[in-house]
Amino acid sequence: MSTQGPYLAEIAHLMGDPARANMLHALMDGRALTAKELAWIAGVAPQTASGHLAKLMQGNLIDVAVQGRHRYYRLAGPEVATALEGLMVLANLEGTSRRLPSRVGAELSQARTCYDHFAGRLGIGIHDALMAGGHLAASEGGYALTASGKAIFGALGLDPDATARSRRAALRPCLDWSERRPHLAGHLAASLACRCFEMDWVRRRKDSRAVILTEEGRGMLEAALPGFRCDTPEPVSPAVRERAPALA
Repeated sequence: MSTQGPYLAEIAHLMGDPARANMLHALMDGRALTAKELAWIAGVAPQTASGHLAKLMQGNLIDVAVQGRHRYYRLAGPEVATALEGLMVLANLEGTSRRLPSRVGAELSQARTCYDHFAGRLGIGIHDALMAGGHLAASEGGYALTASGKAIFGALGLDPDATARSRRAALRPCLDWSERRPHLAGHLAASLACRCFEMDWVRRRKDSRAVILTEEGRGMLEAALPGFRCDTPEPVSPAVRERAPALA
């Protein structure tokens, strides 16, 4: 067997260790964390965490920034986040034995960050409203904003042409692991998320990738983006569940 094949097996091995997987998942919100914080999240000793972090850096999955005596770790880029999100889609398929706790799973499904952009029903609501309104057009590598789309982003306080100066795609679909439908990724999607945090339209939850859409933020998005919805699904009553046909 040739040893000059893809780096896939080694990358899969790095991601597959439970402690390293927990560290990578914690970094999926785009923020940087210290080794001590990542050790606590992974449930390992600081010395063990240092070894894991060194391996992830050697595999080009994370970067480190040094500020004074502190070292802050973050994902190496959006490509790593995209790969992790794809693995989470597989991990969340029907029949998977391990599930997130119901409360945590509900919060993440409702609204969360996927590296530097929004995911869950919040991200999908933005994507679907832009698509339904004709504000997105197919483009090489993803989407382009139509004239009406540029007007919407401008009304939200963003420069829709700023992405021309970025090496990343302006907007592209990113498959959402909890909803199995695309949300928006790309440079403009990241700028929109930053704007929402700055204006307190969206708030972070402590120690979680889940975020909260504020009432002001909901009103702003509904006004600027007709058709936008970010509703929590209504619970299915036992009576309705009993009447539902059985799946083959």
